[in-house]
Amino acid sequence: MSVHFDKYLVERFFKDSNVAVLLLFTAFIGVLLLPFIWFLEPGVMHHDAGSIALMILSGILYLSALLLYLRALQSEEASVVAPFFQAGPLFGYVLAYLVLGETLTTRQMTGGVLIIVGALFVSIRFGQSAKLFKARLAMLMLTCGFIMALSGLIFKAFALKVEFWTTIFWMFVGEAIFGVGLLMVTTYRRQFLALFRNHTVALLSINGSNEIINLSGSIGSRYALLFAPLSIVQAIGSTTTLFVFAFGIVLSIFFPSLSREDLSARELVQKGVAAIFVAVGVALVTY
Repeated sequence: MSVHFDKYLVERFFKDSNVAVLLLFTAFIGVLLLPFIWFLEPGVMHHDAGSIALMILSGILYLSALLLYLRALQSEEASVVAPFFQAGPLFGYVLAYLVLGETLTTRQMTGGVLIIVGALFVSIRFGQSAKLFKARLAMLMLTCGFIMALSGLIFKAFALKVEFWTTIFWMFVGEAIFGVGLLMVTTYRRQFLALFRNHTVALLSINGSNEIINLSGSIGSRYALLFAPLSIVQAIGSTTTLFVFAFGIVLSIFFPSLSREDLSARELVQKGVAAIFVAVGVALVTY
């Protein structure tokens, strides 16, 4: 859902401005939760400076990855960008193996591969002669996947060692620091104030809904890190691609002005086969 919201916001309000401005909303949404987390977890400050700095770094890295993703989304369709998220589990597996010593069983690896294959299969465009490899898109999204995996690795290490909500607290602080850094850039600050002044209601309603959805998904996926290997959580998260297409179909039918997906029989069969791959893969890794 958030990918389609992001695409709409980028096309509608940020087509001619820097997408870094859109991240300011994401950077500061977590600040609203800080007092509540502090109240529920009064020990958030009782940690050494090094640990706090790394937890903050997790939040900074997360928004850095989102910035690359939004730059890619500014010039490409959501359905073209989403498949590149499949690189995340590969980076996650290597990083978690080297740092946390996580290993996967044969069944888990098989399931992870099926999920990734299914998610990639749904994005293939058969019979199209358009340029298949886009270097800029690949560079942006592969770097995004690596940074996202690194952020998840740091988060998991401290969520297990310290405490989940304490790690979330300092991650939000890191995101806020990233936002303050963006505001210190004069161009970004002027664009943010101009957009907010000219489209106050639209940005607060549409982007507010988007941020709540995005925040819920982010916290949910990070909570899952407490129970499964990093690469497995990211592999299951790769189902994003299927959901992007599913919501695209719904929008194409009921709101064609917002999104248009190919609803031919071949496309629907292709998506159905991909869904089967993903479902079997999820069943294997969560058995």
